[in-house]
Order: sequence, then structure tokens, then C-alpha cells
Amino acid sequence: MKIRMMAAMLAASAALPLGAASATDLEVTHWWTSGGEAAAVAELAKAFDATGNHWVDGAIAGSGGTARPIMISRITGGDPMGATQFNHGRQAEELVQAGLMRDLTDVATAEHWKDIVRPSSLLDSCTIDGKIYCAPVNIHSWQWLWLSNAAFKKAGVPVPKNWDEFVAAAPALEKAGIIPLAVGGQPWQATGAFDVLMVAVAGKDVFNKVFKDKDAEVAAGPEIAKVFKAADDARKMSKGSNVQDWNQATNLVITGKAGGQIMGDWAQGEFQVAKQVAGKDYTCLPGLGVNEIISTNGDAFYFPLLKDPEKSKAQAVLAKTLLDPKTQVAFNLKKGSLPVRADVDLAAANDCMKKGLDILAKGNVIQGTDQLLSADSQKQKEDLFSEFFANPSMTPEDAQKRFAKIIASAD
Repeated sequence: MKIRMMAAMLAASAALPLGAASATDLEVTHWWTSGGEAAAVAELAKAFDATGNHWVDGAIAGSGGTARPIMISRITGGDPMGATQFNHGRQAEELVQAGLMRDLTDVATAEHWKDIVRPSSLLDSCTIDGKIYCAPVNIHSWQWLWLSNAAFKKAGVPVPKNWDEFVAAAPALEKAGIIPLAVGGQPWQATGAFDVLMVAVAGKDVFNKVFKDKDAEVAAGPEIAKVFKAADDARKMSKGSNVQDWNQATNLVITGKAGGQIMGDWAQGEFQVAKQVAGKDYTCLPGLGVNEIISTNGDAFYFPLLKDPEKSKAQAVLAKTLLDPKTQVAFNLKKGSLPVRADVDLAAANDCMKKGLDILAKGNVIQGTDQLLSADSQKQKEDLFSEFFANPSMTPEDAQKRFAKIIASAD
């Protein structure tokens, strides 16, 4: 009898999902709080919970600029979470160098991340001194112009095919009571728009000379002067946006109150929640319809060192789960981003996502500025463009001089 009971217990335990033998609560912090983002992060939580562990959601409202200082303060202050979101790049560099983050090389090796993660620059961004410290979960690209088809219909002008046509349509939009360009008040939105304009107006080579090579002469030169002229147009077109958060600006496009928005492909999640259809209700222009190039930045999860061995085991399970093929598909379809795995089925992708996949397949990519600049240099850039978009008295020429100085001292 005892033998039969023991056999039954062993059979039951064998049927439990991975990690159930040591089911553990793991707090995960992130800044995904908009409708589309919440739907996407729920897929990660569901996948982790299916392992028998439990995702304890630590969402922090206010986007990365608000959340990152809180996350960093907790880690450095001795109150680490189980895992935390950062963008691909150098945002967690100092935490790693201080010995506060877990080395994931063992998980990455066992799961063959070097063979499946593409482009390789994503895993390179997780690698410091030959060790892998983060799990990339998606590819987010900034280089998109999202347009409200209803807004242009109301204004009586065709939906633009590129940035120049969009600028030319601005007077008609304004006459119809529509804000041409929606830009929220968070500093990262203005600086992101400038980076997108740089790729569209000046091209990939100039972008890399400025941000990768830190060439201050190019930053002060005529090609970047053209970019500042375009940024001045964007500033004038965004007058009257009067919203703070990026998803509030996206909602202006969804509701036809704004003609368009320069924003990353995460905006697709908001269109999806609003039941809008790509190509019918809204139009997407990668590279602003000028240079079809996308940046390969996005999100990754880092794992602070923990004293609790059970939570450390759960960290390894979560890292593995984040790159599982099913998790990658479910999460990225909701998020509007591209998966970091090249071997997953994305037949359900919408028209805009397929455009991004096609550009990625052709190799028309750049690294994001989060990967190329330190957090300090990024902050200086954000301060500049926040002031530029908010203060019409700052001339493009004066702003370019400040920009060149930032690049000259960038690290």
C-alpha cells in the first residue's frame, strides 16, 4: 500500500511543470503600463506561472525615465527584485561592474542563445568582459511614423507617403482643427524623434559617425543642420499636443485628433487594443518613408544577485522562459515588437510588423543610441531636446552647437 502511494506521488510530481518542485514567487519590475504593454507583459507572466513559479508584477508607471532610477536605487540599496527590465545597451553597465547583477552565461550557453538571438548585437549588448548578464526579449525600433487615415480624410488630403509629404500636409490638418504631429512631454520622446529624423534626413552613415564614432565635426556640420531644420518643422507641427505620456500622444492619432506621431513600434500595441487595423485605420511609414532602416534596440531582463537559493533557481527558469519560442511569439504579437529569435512562426503578424520583419531580414539596421551612448550622454541629449521642443525661442543653430558639444564629450 505504501509503495503504491509513493508511486502515485512520484507520478504526480513528474507531471508538474518545470520549476514546480520549488515553486517560488519572483518580483519582476518593468515600466509597461499602457494598455498594449499590459497585455504583452501578461503573456510573460502567464508563461512563467506555467513553470509552477509565480510572477509578482512590479509595474512602475511613468516610462523608463521614471522607473529606472527607482529600480537602480532598490538594487544599490540592498532591496533587489528578482528580475528587472532595462533597454538593450548600457543602462545596467555600472550595476554589472559593481558586482550586483547575476551572470547568465550558464543559462545562455545551455539554451544556445548565441545561435538563436539575432542580430548578434543584442546579445553583445548583454555581454561585459565575456559574460552574459541579460536576456533580450524583443527588438523595438524607433523609426516609425504612425498616421491616422481618418485625420487626413477629414483634412481632405491624401495620406502621406513620406516625411516631406507629411510636412506639406500640416497646414490642411491645422485648418481642419487637427494637430499635425503628436509629441508627449516626456524628454525621451523628443530626443527619440530627433534620432529618427537623423536617420531619415541624413542617413545611416551620418547617424553612425555621430553616435558610434562620436564625431563632433559631423555633429556640427551641414548634414546635421538639415536634421535640425526638420526637427524645427516637427516642433512647429507638434504645438498644441498638450499631453505627457507617449501613449496619450498615440491616442491622439487613434482618435483622429492628431495626424501622426513619430514613435517606436510599441505604438502598435495601442492600435491593437483600440481594435484598429493596419492599412485600414492607420498607416505606418518605417524610416519616415524616406530611409527604410530600423534600429535594433528594445528590452532585456537583468537579474540582480540574490541570497535566496530558491529565488536564484527561479531566475534561471524565468531567463529560459523569456526566450522560449511560444513566449516570444505571444509576447511580441501583443507588444508590436519583433522577436529576438529568427526561428519562430509569425504568420499572425500585421502589415506593419511584416514591414519591420522584411527590413530586418534585409539587414537594413542600426544600433539604438542606448547601445551606443552611456546613460549620462543620453541624459544630456534628452535635456537638450526636451528644452528645444518646449522652447520655440531656441534656434536650430543654437541647439546644434549644444548638440555638437554633447557628442564631443560623449562616452
